[in-house]
Parts: sequence; structure tokens; C-alpha cells
Amino acid sequence: MTGEARSGFDLRALLAERGAERYELHARHLNPQLPRMLHTIGFDNVYERAEGAHFWDAEGNDHLDMLAGFGVMGLGRHHPVVRRALHDVLDAGLADLTRFDCPPLPGLLAERLLSYSPHLDRVFFGNSGTEAVETALKFARYATGRPRILYCDHAFHGLTTGALSVNGERGFRDGFAPLLPDTRIPLGDLAALERELRRGDVAAFVVEPIQGKGVHAAPPGFLAAAQELLHRHKALLIADEVQTGIGRTGDFYAYQHEPGVEPDLVCVAKALSGGYVPVGATLGRDWIFRKVYSSMDRVLVHSASFGANAQAMAAGLAVLAVMEDEQLVARARATGELLRGRLAALVGDYELLHEVRGRGLMIGIEFGRPSSLGLRSRWTVLQAARKGLFAQMVVVPLLRRHRILTQVSGDRLEVIKLIPPLVIDEADVDRFVGAFREVMDEAHDGGGLMWEFGRTLVRQAAAGS
Repeated sequence: MTGEARSGFDLRALLAERGAERYELHARHLNPQLPRMLHTIGFDNVYERAEGAHFWDAEGNDHLDMLAGFGVMGLGRHHPVVRRALHDVLDAGLADLTRFDCPPLPGLLAERLLSYSPHLDRVFFGNSGTEAVETALKFARYATGRPRILYCDHAFHGLTTGALSVNGERGFRDGFAPLLPDTRIPLGDLAALERELRRGDVAAFVVEPIQGKGVHAAPPGFLAAAQELLHRHKALLIADEVQTGIGRTGDFYAYQHEPGVEPDLVCVAKALSGGYVPVGATLGRDWIFRKVYSSMDRVLVHSASFGANAQAMAAGLAVLAVMEDEQLVARARATGELLRGRLAALVGDYELLHEVRGRGLMIGIEFGRPSSLGLRSRWTVLQAARKGLFAQMVVVPLLRRHRILTQVSGDRLEVIKLIPPLVIDEADVDRFVGAFREVMDEAHDGGGLMWEFGRTLVRQAAAGS
């Protein structure tokens, strides 16, 4: 008799009995502000099932996912190949996480991952993007014998203490000091980078090739020039590809868009999971790993309790197989060019639409101050209450009226970030662009429900401050 039969646990029955309490349970036992926020902006839907780039609510209405769980759902939801791999690994009954053997799945996944960055040699598996960054920070400090890490304004590298120390957003850092004494520079500022390197205490520079907050890409040539400066000063380049990696930007890694860039450490996570099992990976050069793990006494000097577990490794292997079989890197590049091009063509049609930027299926839509008097006065009221409210005004009708899930790209930013599953198609592009045009038409009419909702947001912002 199995443990399940003895316990009588029935997950389906539990969800049927208690699923309707979802918002009350969160309000009572988890983050109390999450359900409050969702109710306020009208995002308090109940979703019943999902497949690919779509999910369905309790009434059976189809929704288009342009958020992909902040990039986790690179293959969309419930890809059959990943599902089968997880069933297979569970059915295999492997002796997992003994900690005193060398199971094959981690080695196989490391081998496959390293094939996409042949200048790197070794992999450490953890459980998340922030763990991957923490690993890179520790390894860089130990390998170089230096304490300081450089990072960029508006960077996001995670929320644990080490990763938070290289987070360029003040809102995430406030109240959690003291953090590590690391140093922020502007993205693209080579002079600032060189000035800090000349002090001789820098271990590494960690950078997102395209920043998630605001969708700002490193300027052309910056990564290659930064790499040359770093190596000249015996410091390392860390590429944070947690969101940009695994095909998101139309290359397997976003740093590969710039010829000659070969980071010393690369952090990945999110899409490698297939949307099922948390996984993070830090790829690096052999000499760095050999310094950290320099003797048998140091064999466990850095580890993770659930790192390299069989389910995560099976999911990662299945994801990479799907990426190749379905040519999702090339597909992300082509679909991204189509979507970005069609949106960019609208900039001249709408004075509130300032810029469309990005690469592959990582696209930022930025709004800006309009020129006409009526729109400018409404814009000014929103900005005075709280920057970022207009972008939220666009996000809400996209969901409520057009059943398209998007979100702003960061607090107090007038930017919507599109990071859909890599499996979206031309019909999904048509659906999004058509819906976006309708929302922008209403915004430029200057009245209606959209601006009424804007007034609600202003009242909420005033109450929150």
C-alpha cells in the first residue's frame, strides 16, 4: 500500500472544497498586501486551467499571457514534453539527493547547458535566480580575493541579502540595511567602470544585458569594452541571464548578441524550470570553480539542499530538448521582431506613446508626456499623484476588457514590459496589437472608463502616501 493510500490525501478534493477561499487564505496567512492590491486594480480573477500561452477563468474565458510568470513560463504552461519527463522521473523512483553519490542527471544537464556557452566549463545548480546570483558573487569574491562588486543603476539581481546588495532599485533596498558595500554605476558608463576598477579591490561587475526594470539594453559595444577593462584589472564579468537567457531575446543568451563577449560567470534560472520545478544555475570557468573547491576539505563549501534534484534536472533537460526541437530561439527572434515592429509603428499615431524597445520577446512600451493641452493636464495629475499610474491605466483594461495579462516593468515606471511565452504566434501578436490600439484610442479620447479608473488610482496613491 502506498503512502498516498494510507493517508487518504486527495488533492483534487481539497481544491474543490477550499479553492474558492484563495483570496481569503492569502489575506489571512500570506502577504496581506497582495490580495488588497489585486482587488484594487481589478486583477482578482480566478483562473482554472492553462495551456501554452493561454489560460482560462472560471467562466471559460480565454486569456492571453504576455507576462509568462515574469519569464518563468518560457515554453508556456504545461508543455507535454516537460510533463512527460516529470512523470518519468517520478515513476523511476530514483535514489535522489543522497548527497554522497554522483547521479547522472545533473551531469547531463550541465553538459547540455555548457554547449550553449563553450567558453565555460562548469555548473553549480541551485534553486532560483537569486541563488544563482549569490553563487556568482561568492565565487567571484573567493576566486579574485577581492571584496567589491560593481552593478548598475536600476539593476535587479534578486532579493536575498547578497543579491539585494547589487540591486539598483531603492524601493527594494529600503529598510534592509546594512547591505554589502558594493558600488553602483550607470549602465553603459565605461568611465565610471574604469574609475572604480582603478581602486584595485573590485572582484566583478554583474550586469543584465537587458535590464528587466524598464527594458533598457546595454549600449552597443558596452559589454565587450567592459569585459576588456575588467580583465585588464583582473576582475570578472558576471552576466545575469536569469530573465534574458534561454532564448528570451532571440539568442540563447542575451550577451551573445554582442560579438566577442565571453562572461566569466553566467546566471540562469526561470525558463530552465519549464514552469514546474524551481531551478537556478551558475555557469563558470574551470579555474574559478577549482579555486572555490580547492581541496576535499572544501568539497561542500558551497551547496544547496535541493540543488540538482532529479525533478529539476529532468525539467531542465526537457526544456532544452524542446528549445531545439521547436526552434524556439529563432521563433522568439522572428515573433519578437514582428511584435516590436508593429508596436513601434504606432508611436507616431499616439502622442502618449513615447518609445517601443527591446530584443526578441522582451519588449518595453514606454509612455511619455503628451503635447496637447487636455491630455497633458490629465497626465500631469497622474504624475503628481504617483509616477507609473498611466502605465497601470493601460494594463488594467488590457486584462479586464481584452483578457490579456501584462504588467508594468517596475514601480514608478511608465513602461509596460512584454515577456510572453516563446511559443506565442502571429495570431497572438494580432490580438495584442489590436487590443492595445483600442486602449490607446480610448486614452487619447480623453474620457470614458479608462480615465475614471485613473482617478481611482490617484485616490489610492494619495491614500497610500
